[in-house]
Amino acid sequence: MARYRGPVERLERRLGVDLGLKGERRLAGKSALEKRPYAPGQHGQRRTKISEYGLQLQEKQKAKFMYGVSEKQFRALYKEANSKDGNTGSILIQLLEQRLDNVVYRMGFATTRASARQFVNHGHVLVDGKRVDIPSFRVKAGQKIEIREKSKTNPQILRAIELTNQIGMVEWVDMDKEKLFGLFTRIPEREEIAIPVEERLIVELYSK
Repeated sequence: MARYRGPVERLERRLGVDLGLKGERRLAGKSALEKRPYAPGQHGQRRTKISEYGLQLQEKQKAKFMYGVSEKQFRALYKEANSKDGNTGSILIQLLEQRLDNVVYRMGFATTRASARQFVNHGHVLVDGKRVDIPSFRVKAGQKIEIREKSKTNPQILRAIELTNQIGMVEWVDMDKEKLFGLFTRIPEREEIAIPVEERLIVELYSK
């Protein structure tokens, strides 16, 4: 299945959670989820009972849409996480956090992961001084992420940095906002990653 390219706020309303898909609108309190906190459509305000499978599928969709990965990519990441020692669900979330587009977002160079993915695709991002245009590139602890010199005046990037000052940074990145570079200091523990996803249900879904 290809990556979803439809109206993202509709997704948030359907799943009932803020997935960070609309950066500046969300920060300004103008997101559709805040205005209409119920599912879209004619019968969106009706209460419906979700099956166990439906709950498991819903958690997988949250993670997929939040990180902007396709079904094929997500399944491959789950398979890798399942092959490693440790908690499969936690490892899965850690692998998603190591994606270059997500790290660019976490460093505040973009207001959404979708914008970060676009910046990476267009060659605005360097990893250890080399241009990397693959959003799924896995960032390792200690690697330096920076905006290339020609892109440092990009108004979208500068605006994102400005907004980052309002919401703060995560603890596993170290940023120099003036020089527009940062270090991915370490792989975060699952408890540090504040996302509305119960990965236990995803593991249950794939374990069937």
